[in-house]
Amino acid sequence: MSWRPLLAAALACLVLTAAACPTSKGKTQVKAKATRSVIPDSADQIIFGGRIFLTDQGVSKGVLLADTVLTYDDGTRMELRRVNVTFYTSVGMKDGVLTAKAGTYNSRLSRLDARGDVVIVRDDGKRLTSPQLVYDQVRNQIFTDSTFVLNEPARTFTGLGFESDPQLTTFRCIRNCKGLAPVKIPTK
Repeated sequence: MSWRPLLAAALACLVLTAAACPTSKGKTQVKAKATRSVIPDSADQIIFGGRIFLTDQGVSKGVLLADTVLTYDDGTRMELRRVNVTFYTSVGMKDGVLTAKAGTYNSRLSRLDARGDVVIVRDDGKRLTSPQLVYDQVRNQIFTDSTFVLNEPARTFTGLGFESDPQLTTFRCIRNCKGLAPVKIPTK
């Protein structure tokens, strides 16, 4: 009988035993796990350069572009990377742009949950920033429970949570609402 298989088995046992041995402080060493997978293995489909048309009864409300789209739940839930949404008015004119690092689009609910440095820039000069917000196409509403900053040409609003229409005209702040606007003081 050869001694090489016995030596290999002994070395394997030694390595496995050493890996499970406690350290000098009495804790077992555990190898660090990877923080995230490069390609999620449970996605139904992976699309690079995805485009989703947001419509309401045949009328285009916007175009959602994403660098990467991972589809789940028979294509009804989409995890998005590098999100860009262009909104349109009812007559087809460009109305504003939303950008975010990531998002989730649910086609059953017609709802986009945008996350990571979310910015909405409107054509009328308004700019909204938040770490997270939701665009609910059915209710025609955007909202969040996170912090936000709304910059308008003549004033700035900040707070924690808001509800608004996509045009940011009927804006309602939820908590810690503050506003800053220039005031002209009359002189004699």
